[in-house]
Amino acid sequence: MTPSFVQILIVVALLVLLFGRGKISALMGDVAKGIKSFKKGMQEEPETEAAEDVKTIEHETAETVDAVKKPANSKAKS
Repeated sequence: MTPSFVQILIVVALLVLLFGRGKISALMGDVAKGIKSFKKGMQEEPETEAAEDVKTIEHETAETVDAVKKPANSKAKS
């Protein structure tokens, strides 16, 4: 059994009477901010992980290059 339009209207009217229009408006604003924050967080996460992966690869590459250069320099000095 689905609620009819009249039943939904009665429930909304009772909520407005109990809580007042200001509190309901503030609550909906807070819910909207939470949803926006969640969406923003979900979009930023892959970018952050990708940036960390790039930094890790750059660091590993620099270490490898340093490791390769050191033996060559030590042989040249000997």
